Amino acid sequence: MKGTFLPRVNLMNWLLIVATTIMLGTSGPVLGQSGETPLQPNDKISISIGGVPAEEVVSISKTYAISDSGTINLLHINEVKAAGMKPSALQKRIEEAYKAGGFYTNPTVTVSMDATGETARQVFVNFGCVRNGPVPFRPGLTLMQAIGSAGGPTPFAKTNKTELTRTTSGGQRSTTIHDMKKIGKNPSLDVLLQPNDNISIPQ
Repeated sequence: MKGTFLPRVNLMNWLLIVATTIMLGTSGPVLGQSGETPLQPNDKISISIGGVPAEEVVSISKTYAISDSGTINLLHINEVKAAGMKPSALQKRIEEAYKAGGFYTNPTVTVSMDATGETARQVFVNFGCVRNGPVPFRPGLTLMQAIGSAGGPTPFAKTNKTELTRTTSGGQRSTTIHDMKKIGKNPSLDVLLQPNDNISIPQ
């Protein structure tokens, strides 16, 4: 009879760990970093600008889709490289470009991820969880939370050997191993995820 009830106990324990991490410990890794994620081609971003003539605000303040080549096209300064940059860094780049070109003296630019753009991003749980498959990405998403969103690990998953595979901007793939039991006890060890990360938990 013990063998019959063990999987349910393990799953309940895991769900308790995830809930505790979210309530008490998730702020560790999230607050330790800005939470911004580098932009990538096909992301949608909203740009607003101040400190410029009113008739030009409407030509600049709108939603842009980053092209396949990683750029956006702005009034006066034309193509601006956006992919690979965090929104706050892109803000500064646009402001400096307008100043350097002599178009505006003191522009104030705000860049934010468009809501539909955020939901289009995903991380992927390949195997080892109750509901393997894509998990919607959001800034601040952690490894523990993604596994929880996938229903938690299966009863026989080796969570101390959880694999996280990430592809860099240069196309290089790297895999790191994480012990989810240790992360459950010490949430500061949790890992912030990036779009298109792949998670695998061996059986």
